[in-house]
Amino acid sequence: MLHPIPQDPLPRTDRLPDPYRAEPAVLAERRSALDGALDWPAVRASAEPWVHAVRENPPPFWAMERLLTEYPISSHEGLALMRLAEALLRVPDTETAIALTADQLGRADFEGASDAVIARLSSAAIALSKRWLPAEGEAPGLVARLGARSVVAATLRAVQLLGRQFVLGEDIEDALRRAEAGRRAHPTLRHSFDMLGEGARTEADAAHYLQSYRQALEAIARHADPMRHPSLNDGLSIKLSALHPRYEPAQHERVMRELVPRVWALCERAAQASLNLTIDAEEVERLELSLDVFEALAARVAREYPLWEGLGLALQAYQTRAVELIDEVAAIGRRHGVRLMCRLVKGAYWDSEIKRAQELGLPGYPVFTRKHRTDVSYLACARALLDADDVVFAQFATHNAGTIAAVLQMARQRGSTRFELQRLHGMGEGVYREVLRDVDVGCRVYAPVGAHRDLLAYLVRRLLENGANSSFVHQLADESVGMEALLESPMERCASEDGKPAFALPARLYGAQRPNSEGLDPAVAEHRERLFAAWRQVAVPRVPEASAGEASAAARRAAEAFDAWNHRPVAERAAVLRRAADAMQAQLPPLCALLVAEARKTWPDAIAEVREAIDFLRYYATEAERLLAPVELPGPTGERNTLRLHGRGAWVCISPWNFPLAIFTGQVAAALVTGNTVLAKPAEQTPAIAREAVRLLHAAGVPAEVLQLLHGPGETVGAALVAEPAVAGVVFTGSTPVAKAIQRALAAKDGPIVPLIAETGGVNAMLVDSSALPEQVVDAVVQSAFRSAGQRCSALRLLCVHESIADGVIEMVRGAAQALVVGDPADLATDVGPLIDAEAFDGVARHLARLRTTARALLPEGEDAATHTVAPQLFEIRHVAEASQEIFGPVLQVLRWRGDPKDVIAQVNALGYGLTLGLQTRIDSRALALAAQARAGNVYVNRNTIGAVVGVQPFGGEGLSGTGPKAGGPHYLPRFCAEQTLTINTTAAGGNVALFSA
Repeated sequence: MLHPIPQDPLPRTDRLPDPYRAEPAVLAERRSALDGALDWPAVRASAEPWVHAVRENPPPFWAMERLLTEYPISSHEGLALMRLAEALLRVPDTETAIALTADQLGRADFEGASDAVIARLSSAAIALSKRWLPAEGEAPGLVARLGARSVVAATLRAVQLLGRQFVLGEDIEDALRRAEAGRRAHPTLRHSFDMLGEGARTEADAAHYLQSYRQALEAIARHADPMRHPSLNDGLSIKLSALHPRYEPAQHERVMRELVPRVWALCERAAQASLNLTIDAEEVERLELSLDVFEALAARVAREYPLWEGLGLALQAYQTRAVELIDEVAAIGRRHGVRLMCRLVKGAYWDSEIKRAQELGLPGYPVFTRKHRTDVSYLACARALLDADDVVFAQFATHNAGTIAAVLQMARQRGSTRFELQRLHGMGEGVYREVLRDVDVGCRVYAPVGAHRDLLAYLVRRLLENGANSSFVHQLADESVGMEALLESPMERCASEDGKPAFALPARLYGAQRPNSEGLDPAVAEHRERLFAAWRQVAVPRVPEASAGEASAAARRAAEAFDAWNHRPVAERAAVLRRAADAMQAQLPPLCALLVAEARKTWPDAIAEVREAIDFLRYYATEAERLLAPVELPGPTGERNTLRLHGRGAWVCISPWNFPLAIFTGQVAAALVTGNTVLAKPAEQTPAIAREAVRLLHAAGVPAEVLQLLHGPGETVGAALVAEPAVAGVVFTGSTPVAKAIQRALAAKDGPIVPLIAETGGVNAMLVDSSALPEQVVDAVVQSAFRSAGQRCSALRLLCVHESIADGVIEMVRGAAQALVVGDPADLATDVGPLIDAEAFDGVARHLARLRTTARALLPEGEDAATHTVAPQLFEIRHVAEASQEIFGPVLQVLRWRGDPKDVIAQVNALGYGLTLGLQTRIDSRALALAAQARAGNVYVNRNTIGAVVGVQPFGGEGLSGTGPKAGGPHYLPRFCAEQTLTINTTAAGGNVALFSA
């Protein structure tokens, strides 16, 4: 059975290199590009007077340099200020505001700050006794409550003052007025306004941001001279992710169809007024998509506004592909005969890029891993931009005096005047005050505009970017950092090292003990082609069913093979698992294709599942060698006591269809490596995947009689295996009713008491308080509730939102759910695939019919019996107790709560399930208190509730959600083992001779 893909849904392009190339090689290229390009002693000579002047006449306290010196983000005080700036202004209810303020100020000690700083921060907020701030869970009296309100009010004022320093205006007109005032002091100053806000989650969000951009352009145009070059007028910076809720590579066709016209409408107005319109840089995975959008716009500019030279793109120097990106932008300009603008920045998503590469198990990092390497890349990019000044107007955004001096030197060498410098509002003012005295060059201020409550994402990125100890901004105000260190040549520093990543590559995330499984990035064309090539060849073979008699015979063979396998050294059994893991890694694309074809997985879910199976094999191999090693126990002299673990016998492993490779492999690997033989009973819907896993394990060295696959209905094959007298244990993942049936069957058997490991479902909840950021909540909710079509044990079933923010959050969840694509899982654009079969579809349909009579439906119906698909569904309920049943599909129930969050957790506990719980709050002490109260195996704070990683988040529950121990954790393997203590009386052979040599 072949499954052809007509074409790659994302255009394949070779215009940019692999983003995960080895860092040393890329760095060598960047250094080579700068050979002979710079006279660094002259650079330093230019920059030193600027630094001296700034240190002698420092900027106001509120400038970033001073703020980071007083309160570095590595300190409790700096972190408290950042957290309060991020959250306090958006908290609508007093109780939560008090709790948040107490939580953050309770960790900080501002007593060492200077008097001037205290005055500016509002002494009332910091100096008031902390007795007015109740601890989490306390109920203060009236007097204390009034005191707490005063502290919160003062802190709010302090945070508003903080926000005002980094936001030019709360609306565009206010920003334009303040910009004009600044221009009176510096007539050549220009601005690029950035309308604050997170990316769009819904079409309504996108419409709101589009209108905001339109209004801003109209206002800027009224103050601009359409006869001047765009570089001489103010401009606007826009985020493409704000203009489309699905600005993702997998949605390429939709983005090009829907987003490009929206951006073009902005381009038209900017062209008419001769403004600079810059598309801001975003995450690495969106780079090719941004380029496609940018080229589509450039082509239309060439046709309709060929004289407009204001279309711009922001480029991030920390990307390993930055120079090649500049070459491609220049090529776009030349292909279409249009002049463009490019803003060169160092980059603001560094930590998230590192984390994504680690989580996906990618070959390397798409960004440089040390700050000075990014500085080298920036200079190489600057040279490339200046070399392309026939088609590109360069905009150099930096606060580093050495970088500024280097750029000016390279520009003078080329005689280039087609460039400008840029800085952020509220940052770099001191340096640019001095630079602009000496140099006749344009300077543009990147100026955020918006309400202070929208400051979050921007401010946190800026603080993280510039608050690091290695940052020039941080070091500038620290006079203990000498001039030589501050203005050190980044090229010389790179020359003194090998260029290797600053920390382990994703493959070595877990250290020397075990490799991390390697993944694929569907955003990269080469990776997609490996998947699609496998898809074109995939076939789902028919797996014959076993009879009850065959199950009985298999059990006898397993019992007979047990002794030989159990007595093989644990190191040999572990080596078998590692060979199987390596084989799975090599077969990742075909295994992914099989998961898509048989289990109806989407491609990202398929990749994650194969990686999880690999991780199980490697983790249990390592754990077995640790746990099964003999342990010498203390005792009296003349006696040696040794504790040893060994296998129990033949285990029945019954796995589910929702993770037919990962859970199947995890169960089997745990049993095998501890010395047991295995009778593997896969889910009826997914036997081909199980057969392929067994084939790989046999090829790795597991004898055929040690691991036997028995496919068939649970009522016959499964029941027969459980009832076999020779069975020494059962491990099961599936529904709670089936687990109870297995428990009863085992209890009814004569002979030994047989252990049962059961991981069952859950009514998994997420509690959201009013300090949480709604956009982050919605991302976590949509992923948790609707990914894998809700067919995960850990999927979110119940969302509990504080009443003060419930309307906005629920509306955003509705819009985000409606933006998801429901369809064929083989299509890369599909978010929600079908349910596994007609039985699963019918079960969910019955629940939906019930909910439509007992709860308020918030999304339109979307069931299709022919394809077994169910569009995401959302229902509002009134009480936690109404969500008493697990609904195994993309169905989310939501309720509003008020009062004490501990009461909500108590009601969730009362449901009896205990698998996963999500908490969304900025109040750290609250998160810890609620996690301690929860009866749940996995508690996730400020993230989604799915995707537990082997050895990182051991997975399993309690109560109706399972027996434990947690799979993928350090306590799992001992349940498969029997224990033996060996005591040898050494005195019987002459005593303990060690005593005589003591």
